[in-house]
Amino acid sequence: MALVPIGEIHSPYKRLEDIPGQGRLSQEICEIDVFPEYAFGLKDIEQCSYLFILLWMHLGDRRRLMATPPISHKEHGVFATRSPGRPNPIALDIVELLDVKGNRLTVRGMDALDGTILLDIKPYSPEMDCINYM
Repeated sequence: MALVPIGEIHSPYKRLEDIPGQGRLSQEICEIDVFPEYAFGLKDIEQCSYLFILLWMHLGDRRRLMATPPISHKEHGVFATRSPGRPNPIALDIVELLDVKGNRLTVRGMDALDGTILLDIKPYSPEMDCINYM
């Protein structure tokens, strides 16, 4: 299996301790540069209000199987958390799309370190992706 980076994240977060606990709570503006060879894949993306962004958390400890989330006081298996330390350090952010200029997306709601590798972009659809609990 081989993953291909398709772009890079530019954020105000230069150090791990700068990153907010939840990107959705941040008002910081970030930019996503899609590499030129993948820019055609952005056609019609401006029709999306929100996007799923898949990232490679390159500083995550891939040996970790346990983590203690900030809102919990006990240890959990990493698959029951959103910890960056995990066997495959893939992150999923839901961001608000603010602007598209060429191969650059301007977004809000991301919690990625500056220079983080972009793996994929998918449209977020409230009708399909929001689970309503009864």
